[in-house]
Amino acid sequence: MSIKHLVSSNQLDIDFLFNLFDRAEKLRQEGQKPLNNEILATLFYEPSTRTRLSFESAILKLGGSLISTENAKEFSSAIKGEALEDTIRVIDKYADIIVLRHFEEDASQKAASVSQVPIISGGDGAGEHPTQALLDMYTIWKEHGTLQDLHITIAGDLKYGRTARSLCNVLSQFKNNKITFVSPKGLEMKDDIKNNLRGKKIDFKETNDLNTTLQDSDIIYLTRTQKERFENGEEINNSLQINDQSLESLKKEARILHPLPHVEEINISLEKETKDQRIAYFRQAENGLFIRMALIEHLLNK
Repeated sequence: MSIKHLVSSNQLDIDFLFNLFDRAEKLRQEGQKPLNNEILATLFYEPSTRTRLSFESAILKLGGSLISTENAKEFSSAIKGEALEDTIRVIDKYADIIVLRHFEEDASQKAASVSQVPIISGGDGAGEHPTQALLDMYTIWKEHGTLQDLHITIAGDLKYGRTARSLCNVLSQFKNNKITFVSPKGLEMKDDIKNNLRGKKIDFKETNDLNTTLQDSDIIYLTRTQKERFENGEEINNSLQINDQSLESLKKEARILHPLPHVEEINISLEKETKDQRIAYFRQAENGLFIRMALIEHLLNK
């Protein structure tokens, strides 16, 4: 599968995933630099640490160059009222590939519709985060050796958590996966994702009690509460938490993932966080570097 832009997790089919996994492993082991100083622009209208810095590190490790703006909402011509499409039509003259994070859903699709260079979505509001799904699936594959026949618990803010939404879209392509959604009332997964799972005949259930699903889970995927996206003065208390005691309920081969940053939903001692192999979210973040290197190389046809 060859694509020009990556703006949705629905573009990540099985062959594409495994081709990128294979390339990411080679880049990790061999440290190749296939680029010839091609330029990546990171255009971020929302805060980011891992996504922005991993893409910036990826282009440099590949032998490319970088131009960047960390807070385009305030420190770009957007503050003057410039339309996103116009911004893209300028930046695509300066860069060979653009990573865009935006506070509006579907912003990446708008950018891709006018851009002459590849657009990568670095997250669109509460909508999607396709490269996070890419690195999440890469991590599950590396940790479990398979992407099917798994019980995945996805817990936290599922209403506004774009990473959980994108992960579900990709998981739905694999056989015999079972998903348990765990969320506080008011932060449940939206119907569009659940309808997609039903259409793909993926078994899922919903609960408000995290403890009931820990013992049987292969993957526990946690998300923080996206308080910055709450509407109409919502006041929702997310009491879901994994702690040292919770670890006693997990299978030895289970893995805890999180797109990070984590806050109150994870309360594990530093000793356990460092030594317990079931805690995989820092390995997950590292995997993001290599899979994004593979993605950049692919979109630049290198």
